Amino acid sequence: MSAPCLFCEIAAGRNPAAIVFEDDRFVAFLDHRPLFPGHVLLIPRTHYATLPDLPVSETGPLFERVRLLSVAVQEAADAHGTFVAINNRVSQSVPHLHVHVVPRREKDGLKGFFWPRRKYLDNSEQENIQIAIQQAMKRLSANE
Repeated sequence: MSAPCLFCEIAAGRNPAAIVFEDDRFVAFLDHRPLFPGHVLLIPRTHYATLPDLPVSETGPLFERVRLLSVAVQEAADAHGTFVAINNRVSQSVPHLHVHVVPRREKDGLKGFFWPRRKYLDNSEQENIQIAIQQAMKRLSANE
């Protein structure tokens, strides 16, 4: 038997967390290992492993809360802005959809959220991935 989902346990009130917001569909709480003080995680109460698993009808409400949290976190942490991120499987320490809302300040030391960046090898590489994404978006949009 697999262990219960930590975030489902938090959403149900069976595992303690520093809750900053909750309603009937979502819960937001402070990350226990924050990048900076005020780093918040927003989760749906219903278990969805990744963003693609979230029903389309819940996407708008999720991002309405993210938008509000990005303002609240910036204000509460006296930050210059926020960083919003979602991991889907890779680097997802808890397999329950969660959105990171992280307060940011100029020169805070966070460098591109720790991933290396590189330029496209040439215009052809850039155009090929551009076309591939456009085609995938058309296919996915047609299926919605």
